[in-house]
Amino acid sequence: MNAAPSDNLISIVIPAYNEEDVLHELHRRLKLVLNALDMRHEIIYVDDGSKDATVEIIKSFRANDPSVGLIKLSRNFGKEIALTAGLHGTLGDCVIVIDADLQDPPELIPQMVAAWREGAEVVNMRRNSRAGETLFKKWSAHTYYRILNKLSDVPIPEDVGDFRLMSRKVIQALNALPESNRYMKGLFAWVGFQQVTQLYDRDARAAGLVKQNYPKLIGLALEGITSFSVKPLRIISLVGFMCALVAFGMTAFYLLKAIFMGDSVRGFPTLIVSLFFLGGLQLVSIGILGEYLGRMFIETKRRPLYFIDEQLLSHRPTGENK
Repeated sequence: MNAAPSDNLISIVIPAYNEEDVLHELHRRLKLVLNALDMRHEIIYVDDGSKDATVEIIKSFRANDPSVGLIKLSRNFGKEIALTAGLHGTLGDCVIVIDADLQDPPELIPQMVAAWREGAEVVNMRRNSRAGETLFKKWSAHTYYRILNKLSDVPIPEDVGDFRLMSRKVIQALNALPESNRYMKGLFAWVGFQQVTQLYDRDARAAGLVKQNYPKLIGLALEGITSFSVKPLRIISLVGFMCALVAFGMTAFYLLKAIFMGDSVRGFPTLIVSLFFLGGLQLVSIGILGEYLGRMFIETKRRPLYFIDEQLLSHRPTGENK
């Protein structure tokens, strides 16, 4: 069982990139929820190189609310790195990660906290429905999570995004991981600890434009698969071995057929198709190898994950959370 409510500090981490249209409503709803909790709180906004008025709006929040903190990254590093920077800046006994677009309702925070108080170290929020998304987006997300779990060496909760609660113990484990290629959904699962899952209905984006387009999502999917599984390498090895067996078998068959039956080998179209098939298979295999090799190359550089342009920490609350 976790500490008494009066002693707890909850940290909210919100990565933001060009979210000026939704920040006021997000902050209003978030404060209504947090002020009703019997916990102290801090809200850490992480600006991921926004080009609009996102930083100015966050600073205006902070001018009127000492619980608000800002971590402004030096450029756009991507959501995974922004999340990492936010987690590094927290001090809470429990931490909640939530997107700025209000697709994940802040009103669910009390039930997440209740599960944590009952002993859960991680509270995963699984999407029961996904409002405002196309059928193709829903189908592709559903399919991706199933494929990822088939390939991954670590079970990753299906249909669970970044919206979740984590205890201080989990945050310390995550902050100790040094890798540069950070697929956060996989890392959340990899560290383990006692996890529970709650269902919720995901809302449509409240305002602004969707930041994750399909090319970015495909890149994130490849990141997830290559970060938590070597099965693609085993699969292409097996496929290559099977193709070699088939090739040797066909060679023996046509050789014996020509010797004993005097039948000349024909089939130019078949030969061309075979060449294209094997050539394509080799290119795909090289591409998969390249994905792994590229990630190894990035890791060996040991560059810092991010640089902070400006950091305004929340005035760590010690008394009332109002």
